[in-house]
Amino acid sequence: MTITVLKPGMLASVQDLGRFGRRELGICPGGALDTLGLALANRLVGNEDGAAGLELTLGNCELRFEADTRIALAGDDFGARLDGQPLWPLWSVPVRAGQRLRLAGVNASPHKAGLRTWLAVAGGIDLAPVLGSRSTDLKAGFGGLQGRALKKGDVLPVGPSRLGEAQQRRRPFGVRGPEWDEDLCEGEAPPGFITLRTTPGPECGHFSEAMRRRFHTALWRVTPQSNRMGSRLDGPALARQREGDMLSSAVIPGTVQVPPSGLPIVLMGDAQTTGGYPRIAVVIRADLWKLAQAPLGAQLRLAEVDAATALAAWAAQKRYLASVHQGLAAMGWPGAA
Repeated sequence: MTITVLKPGMLASVQDLGRFGRRELGICPGGALDTLGLALANRLVGNEDGAAGLELTLGNCELRFEADTRIALAGDDFGARLDGQPLWPLWSVPVRAGQRLRLAGVNASPHKAGLRTWLAVAGGIDLAPVLGSRSTDLKAGFGGLQGRALKKGDVLPVGPSRLGEAQQRRRPFGVRGPEWDEDLCEGEAPPGFITLRTTPGPECGHFSEAMRRRFHTALWRVTPQSNRMGSRLDGPALARQREGDMLSSAVIPGTVQVPPSGLPIVLMGDAQTTGGYPRIAVVIRADLWKLAQAPLGAQLRLAEVDAATALAAWAAQKRYLASVHQGLAAMGWPGAA
C-alpha cells in the first residue's frame, strides 16, 4: 500500500507524536503540532495514537491512494473531497484504490479558515524511524521522507492495517470534537478570538505588573512570520523592567519568550531546546492544539491560570480521548496504545 503525492500544497510533512529523550543533544521533540488531532485521526482508522500521519498546511494539496484503505482528517476544515465527495474532519471513511483526496485552499472552506490539518491512514506512514520517531525535523533535515517537506511525485509507504476486512469497508462514521469554553479573558474581544491559557514563566518578574497585565489583557495577532518553530505575535510591545543579557535556559513547546522588540513568540514543536530571551509565560499543554490550528491573522488572548487549572485541563483532554476510545471499543474498533 502506498500514497502518491500529486500536489503537496504549501507545506506537507510526515509527523508522529514526536521525538523524545534527546533534548540534551539539542534535538527538539518536533512531531505533529496538534498531538490531539493526530491521535484522534489515528484512532478513527484503528491505529495506535503514535502512528505517523501527514501534517498538511494551508490545504491546496492532492493525494492518490494506490490500494484500498481507510482515512481520517483532524484539524482545520479545508473543504476536503474524496473523488468529489465531501470529507469532514473527524470522520473515518473507506477509500478504494485509485481514489484521490483533494484539499482546497485556505479561503475555500465556508466553515472555518485555518492553518493545518492532519491525515491518518490505516497502518500509518511506514518510513524508517530516526531516533525513535518518524517525524520530519525540517531544520535538521532528518526523519520523515529524507528529512524534508513532501513534493510532487513522492510515494509514501503505508504499514499493515489493524482493521479487519469488514472494518476497513465499514460505512463512514465520525466522532464529536472537543468543546471547551474559551471565554476566560478580561476586556472586550471580537467574535472568534482564541483563548490560550498560560502559567507564569520563570522570568515573569522581569516585567512590571502593568506589563504583565498588558500581556494578559491585550489582543494579540498571529503574524505571517510564524512557522513550526514558533508563532510570532503582534500587539502592544512589552517593556522589561530588568535589562541586560540572560544566560540561555531551557525552553519547551508553549514557552512564551519576549525578544528585544517586546513582541512575544510562542514556541512550537520545532523550537530550539534553549533560549536567551525572558520567558514571561508558558501556554498550557492542553491548549497548544488551538495555536497549531490558529490561522495567520488570528486574534488571541493569553489568560493566566494556576497549575491546578492547567492540570485539570490536561485531565479533561485525557478524559475526552478516553470517551472516544470507549465509543470506538464498543463497536469493536482496535484500541489505541
